[in-house]
Amino acid sequence: MNKMAIEEKELLKDFEQGRLKPVKNGKAEKRRYQRYASNTLLKNKRINIRLSERDLIHIQRKAVEQGMPYQTLIASIIHRYISK
Repeated sequence: MNKMAIEEKELLKDFEQGRLKPVKNGKAEKRRYQRYASNTLLKNKRINIRLSERDLIHIQRKAVEQGMPYQTLIASIIHRYISK
């Protein structure tokens, strides 16, 4: 089971047990996070990168496990790294 499936099950359990509370200004918060997601997914620059074949194979396997294209996984890894 991948990490996302585990987190989804935990969220569902919390929801069913009433542990989740509504957010004040929920619609405004939703729009704000939609803008964040949109900006994060905005891809308007292209780069070329050389990787070892071994690393690329491992990245492709991880991407399959998470159900996403490997390029998207690489972009998300870079984004998380620079956002810390």
